[in-house]
Amino acid sequence: MGHGKLRKFKENETFGCLLQPQTGDVLDAAPGEGFILKDHPIKGKWNSEMFKGERPIVLELGCGKGEYTIDLALRNPSFNYIGVDIKGARLWKGAKYATEHNLPNVAFLRTRIEFIEAFFAPGEVSEIWLTFSDPQLKSENNRLTSPRFLERYSKFLRPGGIIHLKTDSMFLHQYSKAVAKASGLNIIACAEDLYGEDREKIYSSSAVSVMGKDAVDALFSVQTYYEKMFLKQGLKITYLSFTLDHDGPFVYPEDFDSDYWRKKESPRKTFGIQV
Repeated sequence: MGHGKLRKFKENETFGCLLQPQTGDVLDAAPGEGFILKDHPIKGKWNSEMFKGERPIVLELGCGKGEYTIDLALRNPSFNYIGVDIKGARLWKGAKYATEHNLPNVAFLRTRIEFIEAFFAPGEVSEIWLTFSDPQLKSENNRLTSPRFLERYSKFLRPGGIIHLKTDSMFLHQYSKAVAKASGLNIIACAEDLYGEDREKIYSSSAVSVMGKDAVDALFSVQTYYEKMFLKQGLKITYLSFTLDHDGPFVYPEDFDSDYWRKKESPRKTFGIQV
């Protein structure tokens, strides 16, 4: 491991806005069952113990360096934002910025998203952002909008809470839309070319009344590092938002043609390496 990462890991331990639980904090050994998930002490106490202020909580899952989380928090001081990622070296940048600028409504959580329900109580979270998640072309249950993950989110997202998906992957966009439709979820807004022909459609959709104009404006003005890079490559950015507003099961879509959309997937390059 390089000295740069070691320095970041050491500095991470000094950031009050960064929670880095150990595996044993959320997993218990169960005889004959392997490991079972257990609640972390912060569950249900984010506003009182981390933020010291009662505000709606918004998560960004797979936040990387935290630039999207930071930008949203700066624009919306009436919300508390938590960026979640497993990579400590990435989280260092966002946590350092939040610490140096004394941002009262920003926190970061280092954990696997598979463990996310161990950290939040029922109704504790108002919205979830999924920004440029891995589309997991061959592993449906690992997609962050799969029924398996929606079931996890439903355990802590408030009734009618919003899921936002912003991605360059048409495969993931179409799959997520198919899951929402199959599960009978309310789709708030859908755009296959956010910065192009669909821009005005977003403003004329129910997104403005549900999310508010400032939140819709942020769709276009807040961009992640990867988003800016993909735009430079000429890739279209898609957006989908829907609510988890029912008590029924989350359904795997039978009519989603994964082979077709996998073939339609545009190649992406990051740091000169195709991904």
